[in-house]
Amino acid sequence: MSVTRSAPDRVGDLVVSGIGVVTPWSDTPADAAVATGRPSEPGDWFDHRERLGRRGYKYLPTATQYFLAAARSALADAGETRPDSDLADEQRRGAMVGTNSAAVALHESMDRTVMAEGADALSPATAPYFSINLFGSRLATEHLFRAFNLTLTSPRVAGLEALETGTRSLVAGRASWLLAGSTEEALPAGHPGAAASERGAVALVMEPAARVLERGAAGYGRCRARSFFLPPEVAAAPRGADRARERIDSALTALGLRPGDAHQVIAVLDDSPVSAAVAAAVGPRAKRVPAGSGALEPLLQIAGALSDLSGPVLVVTAAREGNLAVALLTPADAV
Repeated sequence: MSVTRSAPDRVGDLVVSGIGVVTPWSDTPADAAVATGRPSEPGDWFDHRERLGRRGYKYLPTATQYFLAAARSALADAGETRPDSDLADEQRRGAMVGTNSAAVALHESMDRTVMAEGADALSPATAPYFSINLFGSRLATEHLFRAFNLTLTSPRVAGLEALETGTRSLVAGRASWLLAGSTEEALPAGHPGAAASERGAVALVMEPAARVLERGAAGYGRCRARSFFLPPEVAAAPRGADRARERIDSALTALGLRPGDAHQVIAVLDDSPVSAAVAAAVGPRAKRVPAGSGALEPLLQIAGALSDLSGPVLVVTAAREGNLAVALLTPADAV
């Protein structure tokens, strides 16, 4: 697939310089973003020995394996397969990952083991992953992300929150380089939402345009995100769509989209009243994409749009709990 990349224009801009996608359907961002018939049951599509290495990865949770593989692809795409050896540089590198279902199957397996055999029967290799925060820890140690390594879990919007919080940290000077994305593993059979399970990972490298230019590289574009909340009872009320529209318009203004600017809209929505309000707010011109049970689909749509970005694209997503988020993608050479 040919990929369109634009040269970043201003020193102060943050641009996406690398994309990594790992799914059962495709590792190509554009193809993964339009895949259909996505499976919910585990399969044999991912071999950690080929994707990561034959030693040291066998006992990692599968969601961790997915994100490590996506991160490697994103780093290689950005031209940074290994970090600088300078300790000061390592301390300026941050990572954030969003997930909803990475730990569900593993935690249920742990619960069954404890109830049937006791805690002593838990595997020492997987027991530490009772903490969701550890699912991204291997990434930090393997690629030397010392500024921060955070996990976010808000329903559906966790991946966009990783982008939002990470870029805010860069703007605030807490880091100078970011890898952010989402990873999910299939829910156990019979679990609520299992039929819409998601499996795979997306990773984006984001850094200042000046750094990209110094390497003689190019960027895919800018990616700015905002998250907010619309109570389900408000969304279901007669003015629910108006409330959703007000929140989205306010976020777009803050992200720099001027009134009247032409842009495409991709809406990743479920069948909840909150999503219905968002669908009415963005109107029929939006491309509607069915949401999975986790936080992966919005990131797949962002990665796919960035891979061939010719104009502003809005990706909006919502969860039945009331979580909403938007991401505005703009070419790096746009004003």
